[in-house]
Amino acid sequence: MYVVCVYDVHERACVKVMKILRRYMFHVQNSVFEGTLTPKQFTELKEELKSSTNENDSVLFYVSYNEKQIYKEDLIKKSQKRIYCLIKKRDIIFIQK
Repeated sequence: MYVVCVYDVHERACVKVMKILRRYMFHVQNSVFEGTLTPKQFTELKEELKSSTNENDSVLFYVSYNEKQIYKEDLIKKSQKRIYCLIKKRDIIFIQK
């Protein structure tokens, strides 16, 4: 499964969360990681993050079970292109218009 993780945690937990995520995924930009995980790895990752965060922290996962339905594009500030995201129950689909 393809997973994108976005987090906003207290600064005391930030380095710890980043180190955990780096063991499973690729660091894309500040507070954003992405990668392909097995269901077991995904479960392990969530358990590790639960023990390192508290109820005031936010860790979000966007999961797609079919990588072929994901379109990813890096935007340049000069670009006028827009990316729309259609989120279904278990898939994230990016559509460029």
